Amino acid sequence: MYLGTNGAGKTTCMRMIGGLAKPTSGEISMFGYSGKDLSKVRSRVGCLIEAPGVYPNMTAKENIEMKCRLFGISKKGYAEGILDKVGLLNVGKKKTKNFSLGMKQRLGIGMALVGEPDLLVLDEPINGLDPQGIAEVRDTIQNLCAQQDMTVFISSHILEELSKLATDYGIINNGALLQEITREELLSKCSEKITLTVDNPNKAVPVLDKMGFVHYMIVDKNHIDVYERLNDSAALNTALVTAGVSVAQLAVTGMELETYFLSITGGATNV
Repeated sequence: MYLGTNGAGKTTCMRMIGGLAKPTSGEISMFGYSGKDLSKVRSRVGCLIEAPGVYPNMTAKENIEMKCRLFGISKKGYAEGILDKVGLLNVGKKKTKNFSLGMKQRLGIGMALVGEPDLLVLDEPINGLDPQGIAEVRDTIQNLCAQQDMTVFISSHILEELSKLATDYGIINNGALLQEITREELLSKCSEKITLTVDNPNKAVPVLDKMGFVHYMIVDKNHIDVYERLNDSAALNTALVTAGVSVAQLAVTGMELETYFLSITGGATNV
């Protein structure tokens, strides 16, 4: 997931990946190809960049079939299969001009799936949607990740709504990639937790186990992070001291994803 404020450079980067813009410096590399050789693998990339390009007076099926013809795909039932994946199989003969924004976004994702790409690029897929539309698009992306062996590259400035989908994050600001971080690392930094500062973490572990704590991690030779039962921090402190563990500090810490994002980008706004 690509995180950045409005104007940070997310769309420009995705346009370059999709072959719609050229880098002014450096190069794009995909599937082991770069430069002019990228044309050999463009068919392995499906893109939905900014607003979906659909024909308003056509049905969802007709739009998918039009894209299929451009790709030389004539397999019977192919369009229906795509529509099923994005939850639009039963919209019938309804013209896309009468679709909600969420339905149009899901159709745009369906159009990008034509050709069975290995990489699906979605630029701000929930931007401007109401809560129902956000839920529909989020569920569609989640189902695609579960059902198909593909990489989905999403950009967004709406952090909380899509954060549960991502396995890896890139934070961009002013055209520069500031940080790459995994979901586990982000959760470790942002989740509320009990942070223990002790003389010997190995002596503390049996106490945690005896009290039924499961989700904890030894960070280093003096620190343990506990990710559950925050209200039991006082009882935990008492149990550790009783067991002879020297507790220098016990604190409940954590921050919101947006707060962490702002700390990386230097307080940039529009998130």
